[in-house]
Amino acid sequence: MDHLNTIDPEDITRIAVVGAGWVGVSFAYQLSMAALCEELVLIDSNHAKAEGEAMDLNHGISFAPSPVRIWAGDYSDCRDADIVIITAGAAQKLGQTQMDLAEQNAKVMQHVTEQIMASGFDGIIVVATNPVNVMAHVVWKASGLPKHRVIGSGTVLDTARLRYKVGEYFDLSSRNCHVYYMGEHGAGGFVAWDNARVYGKSMKQLLEENESYRQEDLDAIYQGVRDAANQIIEYKSAAYYAIGLGLLRIVRAIVRNENSVVTIGAHLDGEYGASGLHIGVPALIDRTGIRQIVEIELTDEEQGQFDASVGRIRQAIDNIESST
Repeated sequence: MDHLNTIDPEDITRIAVVGAGWVGVSFAYQLSMAALCEELVLIDSNHAKAEGEAMDLNHGISFAPSPVRIWAGDYSDCRDADIVIITAGAAQKLGQTQMDLAEQNAKVMQHVTEQIMASGFDGIIVVATNPVNVMAHVVWKASGLPKHRVIGSGTVLDTARLRYKVGEYFDLSSRNCHVYYMGEHGAGGFVAWDNARVYGKSMKQLLEENESYRQEDLDAIYQGVRDAANQIIEYKSAAYYAIGLGLLRIVRAIVRNENSVVTIGAHLDGEYGASGLHIGVPALIDRTGIRQIVEIELTDEEQGQFDASVGRIRQAIDNIESST
């Protein structure tokens, strides 16, 4: 198969998903209905689980918009894959922070990445395992791939949650709420409110023009987004539908060469004053992966929040590297 960077989008045929848990299977189901690939392979340490999921997915293919060959495979199937999605690893439990999973999941990422690369894989890796920015960094180092071809899901889910809540508040489609959640995925991230635009206006304009809109309400929206994962874990043990769609959004931008801006986990080299780590930022995505980091203007307070996220991610990376 020709290299992903030199072929037409129509020629992208194989996507591999490593990890047949809730997130991996949710994404695989959505991908099977999205007409974005011709081949979908599920890889899991529990091969029987992957077999069962592949069977179940295949039984619905007659209802899909286009044919997809789906099977349970192994790491050798990554050789001809254009994109590999990694969802393997321990999931966050109630009372845990994502950073609590860092050292445990780093070992999983190291092993998984070594197996992927041993197959001869030379495409794009998208990482969804938490803490996702830390894990994306581990995968990038272990893979030896260029930084633009290792993408963390970053804050794509947080931004989707944020836009849903903002749209609900302003009585507007979430698709027309232009606001970013940045930094860490989850509790350590922040909202770039100063850059937000709703109805073509800034938050400051909207609050000044309509006294029914209040800063306290925006603060409550942030808190709801920040704490959403814990609430969902409490109610139903895990979140997987929305992140599956978030991964699909990233993959669609790659496969269709969209040149779309998505808030993903990107490796920074000086952008936003940070270097040498993955973190959630808006980035331009095309068929090559991350084409460009989008640097929006942050207030001093927002830059401080970003720097705090950088510090926590870097500390987690240092802890992992010092323990190996």
